[in-house]
Amino acid sequence: MKKIALHWQVVIALILGLIYSYVAVYTNSEAFPINEFTKDFISPFGKIFINILKMIAVPLVLFSIISGIANLKDVKKLGKIGTKTLLIYVGTTMLAVTIGLLVVNIWKPGAHVNEEVRLEKRIEYELWLQSNPQVQHLDEICESCKPENKLLVESILADSTRQDISADVKSKMEDAAKSKAEGPLYPLVDAVPSNIFSAMAENKMLQIIFFAIFFGVVLIQLPKKHSDPMVSLVESANVIFVRMVEIVMIAMPFFVFALMAGTLVNIAGEDISKLSDLLNFLLQYSGAVVLGLVIMAVVVYPTLVRLFGNGMSFKTFFKGINKAQLTAFSTSSSVATLPVTMECVHDNLKVPESTTSFVLPIGATVNMDGTSLYQAVAVVALAQLHMVDLSVAQQVVIVVTATLASIGAAAVPSAGLVLMILVLESVGLNPAWIALILPVDRILDMCRTVVNVTGDASVSVIVSQDQQTE
Repeated sequence: MKKIALHWQVVIALILGLIYSYVAVYTNSEAFPINEFTKDFISPFGKIFINILKMIAVPLVLFSIISGIANLKDVKKLGKIGTKTLLIYVGTTMLAVTIGLLVVNIWKPGAHVNEEVRLEKRIEYELWLQSNPQVQHLDEICESCKPENKLLVESILADSTRQDISADVKSKMEDAAKSKAEGPLYPLVDAVPSNIFSAMAENKMLQIIFFAIFFGVVLIQLPKKHSDPMVSLVESANVIFVRMVEIVMIAMPFFVFALMAGTLVNIAGEDISKLSDLLNFLLQYSGAVVLGLVIMAVVVYPTLVRLFGNGMSFKTFFKGINKAQLTAFSTSSSVATLPVTMECVHDNLKVPESTTSFVLPIGATVNMDGTSLYQAVAVVALAQLHMVDLSVAQQVVIVVTATLASIGAAAVPSAGLVLMILVLESVGLNPAWIALILPVDRILDMCRTVVNVTGDASVSVIVSQDQQTE
């Protein structure tokens, strides 16, 4: 019997996780506490999977960038390629966020939910505003003030579980708060590490990139007798970490099942109707995100490659990178996919290794078009669910914040959730809302990683063409 491809195994695992969550919520009781069993013996495996990927991602990025710079040989060439690469990446990211906002405003996924559920969410939002007076009110609506909603308000206040925030959400909120508390030049200061080992331990990607570039630039200026042994060491280390990723991916379906089942059961608790309402919103929201991602991957990128990549056809482009796209979908990690992306772009799209070895590792860490698009859709959809209408000016803030926040995001699964907290706070919304979209973050992460990788490949082709025409 032919073995099922890894990406289909992942899809099956997601479906099984959904079925399991329904059964768990429906059958949970004191005599059969399946929810507790899920929390204690299934959810931890999902966390283990994420931790392993994070463990591998950092050294893989470090060694890939150093290797890429070493292959360029010329410092002046590095500066030209780097400037063009970053400008194109920022441009495509802003375009992705804009497309996401257009889709979510037309689709309105948060509005296609039971009105009673939306009213409940609106009152929760108003009570949160009352407990956080420093947050600016976005409108004059006050559903909690109406006499007919008095019993619902009392019910929400009496339900202590509504006030609970999971440990994962709390952790992400704390990370975001640290970034927000510093001054306007903090991102520049934070890009330079005081201790590279500390930066690696804390997954600070911008600091790791800075060190890798600095290290690589110095390395290529050394005499060959000193540089060649180090280059060989870096390339060997890169191969080792790639192999580690391949081994971990074998067990990915089981880990994905654990993530899906654990997250849904944790949010739904014992209320099966609540699970149905949540799934309805998640279905609408996921559809909007996927539509935006499809537009980026199928229309925007191949068009840019066609216009600025020496007339490369859509068919040639997609045929050349389909293996990298499937790998991205399976791993949910641009960094984990990096070796496959480099192989596809170099071998199939004929981009020189001197370009791929620099542009693609940088893209895997700073180019998060899919992640930025998903953040824009998620923030507006969550606002719609809570009956909050964001103005054009507030959505412009989302474009800018999501673009800047995406730079330096860890290229590993679910890193975008931390960034989304910053985007939510930038427009005065409750950052704890990310808990609502956690159940489908895994499958959407797989989809947006495909877009991230496709964007990296398209930029490589464009940069390569620019280099050839100089």
